[in-house]
Amino acid sequence: MIKEFKKFIMTGNVIEFAVAVIMAGATALVVSGFVSDIMMPIVGAFTGGIDFANLKIVLSEASGLPGEKGYIPENAIRYGAWVNSIINLFIVGMVMFTVVKAYQKIKPVPPKASPKKGPTSEEILLEIRDLLKAKS
Repeated sequence: MIKEFKKFIMTGNVIEFAVAVIMAGATALVVSGFVSDIMMPIVGAFTGGIDFANLKIVLSEASGLPGEKGYIPENAIRYGAWVNSIINLFIVGMVMFTVVKAYQKIKPVPPKASPKKGPTSEEILLEIRDLLKAKS
């Protein structure tokens, strides 16, 4: 069982998948930083300085101070963070689309194998004739 597991782990597909997962995590961090540190300030400039991350609908205000007995935190719907997530998703989609398109352009295209030609009708009929002659 250990040999089978080692064989499975050492196949190229598993290692390639592991690398892809690690690269996806790193790409997500880069894109998230790009969205929050570069894109959102630009969007905020066009919307009058609005920071989407701070947009929320407060359902109930906080009462007391954090760490004190009886402290109740604020209850709010943070729709601005959701807007940031959607923008992040859009940018990640665009980055992945660009990467895939670039990969498809540089990936060598294997030559198409010509389809194997089967026997012609005449060859099949000749073979049937020869088989029938051999039986008689």
